[in-house]
Amino acid sequence: METGNDTQISEFNLLGFSKGPELQPLTFGLFLSMYLITVFGNLLILLAVSSDSRLHTPMYFFLANLSFVDICFTSTTVPKMLWNIQTQSKVITYAGCITQMNFFLLFAGLDNFLLSVMAYDRFVAICYPLNYMVIMNPRLCGLLVLVSWITSVLHSLLQTSMVLQLSFCTEVEIPHFFCELNQMIQLACSDTFINNLVMDLAAVLLGGAPLAGVLYSYSKIVSSIRRISSVLGKYKAFSTCASHLSVVSLFYCTSLGVYLSSAATQSSLSSATASVMYTVVTPMLNPFIYSLRNKDIKRALKRIVGVPAMHGTIVLRPKTCP
Repeated sequence: METGNDTQISEFNLLGFSKGPELQPLTFGLFLSMYLITVFGNLLILLAVSSDSRLHTPMYFFLANLSFVDICFTSTTVPKMLWNIQTQSKVITYAGCITQMNFFLLFAGLDNFLLSVMAYDRFVAICYPLNYMVIMNPRLCGLLVLVSWITSVLHSLLQTSMVLQLSFCTEVEIPHFFCELNQMIQLACSDTFINNLVMDLAAVLLGGAPLAGVLYSYSKIVSSIRRISSVLGKYKAFSTCASHLSVVSLFYCTSLGVYLSSAATQSSLSSATASVMYTVVTPMLNPFIYSLRNKDIKRALKRIVGVPAMHGTIVLRPKTCP
């Protein structure tokens, strides 16, 4: 593999979704709305968890970290795309492209690891409820998040450093709305065998291992729930992990859809559209999924916005005499 960027590429062109100018205002409005909803919704989750002492538990600690990562994850791609649409420019500098790719890999990896950690948290809560707070102590929770960060940072730096060794030809158009690793490797003129090998190995190890952990955790959760005799007990146990299961399904199904669409077709538009699902739509839906069915989050949010919470107290008013 050749070293160095022999052609001294200074910029790339992000083609985005459409070349027709008539669709650009619609695209801008749609993505601006989704971005604002994502940031505002996840900030509310962060504010609710940090302000309510009753939410200072392992589950909500991981949820707050996921919300922070989702904001960063979406912010690596959408603002630049909105800027390009507004200025009617498709240009991104070489340094900007490499930086965007690095942070995208970082936060995508963190999303993946945090979902796996949250699955483990639900596994301990349901299968070992009496020892939950002992097992999921603050030290272990902090260590799990720290390991997730370290692994994601090392992986993103590895992939970025390998892309920096590639040389690029005169073809500098990226058929995507952000600098995606696979697209960057395809544009290179130099030998990319090692890059593709490392990318595939990382996908198997760093993507497959967390997914295997999620599947194992939920297999144990299902087995434990089936042993509960009462229907109400089964419902309560399942309701504690229903939100996380929805988010996990959404994240992995959309990620798998992106992989299958890119492998089955050469259409850059279909690949970019599929990528929107897990880069924009999933982070946007996470706050709704976790708040709509979660009484603790809803109570904290109501208190933040000044809505009095209903505690289920029935007030009996004495009858007045005629």
